[in-house]
Amino acid sequence: MMKRVKSTMLLSLAAVLTLGTAACSSGNSGGSQAGAKDAAGNTGSEAKKEVTLDYVWFTDGIEGEVMKAITADYQKENPHVKINLIEVPFKDLGTKLKTMISGGKPPALTRITDTGLFANQALDLTPYVGSADSFTSQYIDSIKPYYVVDNKIIAAPMDVTANGIIYNKTLFDKAGVKVPTSKDNIWTWDEFNASLKQVMEKGGAKSGLVWDFTPHRWSTMLYQFGGSMISADGKKAAINSPEGVQALEYFVKLHKDGIIPPSVWLGSENPNNLFRSGTVAVHWAGNWMLSNYKDIDTFEWGVTYMPKQKIRSSVPGGKYVMAFKGSGVEKETAEFIKYLSSKEVNARFNKESLFISPRKDNAKLEYAFGKEMFEVFADELANTTPLAANDWSRQDIVPKFSTDLRSHIVEAISGKATAQDALDKTAKLIDKAIGEQGK
Repeated sequence: MMKRVKSTMLLSLAAVLTLGTAACSSGNSGGSQAGAKDAAGNTGSEAKKEVTLDYVWFTDGIEGEVMKAITADYQKENPHVKINLIEVPFKDLGTKLKTMISGGKPPALTRITDTGLFANQALDLTPYVGSADSFTSQYIDSIKPYYVVDNKIIAAPMDVTANGIIYNKTLFDKAGVKVPTSKDNIWTWDEFNASLKQVMEKGGAKSGLVWDFTPHRWSTMLYQFGGSMISADGKKAAINSPEGVQALEYFVKLHKDGIIPPSVWLGSENPNNLFRSGTVAVHWAGNWMLSNYKDIDTFEWGVTYMPKQKIRSSVPGGKYVMAFKGSGVEKETAEFIKYLSSKEVNARFNKESLFISPRKDNAKLEYAFGKEMFEVFADELANTTPLAANDWSRQDIVPKFSTDLRSHIVEAISGKATAQDALDKTAKLIDKAIGEQGK
């Protein structure tokens, strides 16, 4: 009897072991074992799919290295995500993106300035970051038209820019010329012009002023003279107004008087290199040049307030990150953009890159370099006419005439056209572009 009981118990135990082995075998055939963890610590069905995000990127100064460090940290926190940074020169950015999109392989995201160029191909971030109102409330108001189109968020702001002036302190001191130290004693344009002449005559500057070869930078003068490119209601051109013509005439005069060297606007000389040579009194540029000039040790330089005519004004701009439809990794890209645009990461990017943050809660950053200079640029933005943002946010219109505007300014400088004729031609192009909207 005892033998029969033992035999029965052994058979039952064998059956249990067989079923257990079969169950384990079945669990392995479909994927991870129950309880097994991936590199991120997720278990079973929680494990995230490995993805690669192609990130098209251009660099002005040191921010490329900052972004590489940020993406490395993100990948450590999210090991299922690989960020593939595709670096291109800024001048090739548009062509690169168009080629990738037309080829059916858009990148996951890109760094971009002219958001309107790809507004139709951009991924609407609203489902991922919340309503347009809640998202935009985090950022300074003047840049909203750049990244919100038809109440859709087509990009996230990364940094904000302002046009301003950087001066050679060594040359100014040698000439005995004092620069404005507060917004209460800002030069008029005639006073600024006279100061530049004195720095050339007594300080030994070969040129008084170099000016970036872009209509964006030139338009700062346009606003200071009381003009704008487009009417406030957006319905017609305004660039050829009396104020606009006066601004261009003054710009032409600066060239004729030898204050601005013709080698930049009528040639191909780089204004950055000219300023670095130590022979130029002032560079009319943007705040991003602070990081670019940080390594200059052959002379002292600084930032002071731009002159005014009818009003003070700069031009708000900035850079954004934009995701694209059809990348196949839209959700993961949106999560990465949320990370980049968070208060902490955005503060790190701007502080280490020496940029100005667009976030209201990052208005004051403890920069390791140039804190006072950044404050001057920020003050220029705070005293900027709304007409500047009204113009440059219209990215469905501006790209259609901006290159021609630059060419028309060159014609006026070279004497091939009067300021009035040059801007009349531009106005026709603007009116045409406005008329073509929605067609």
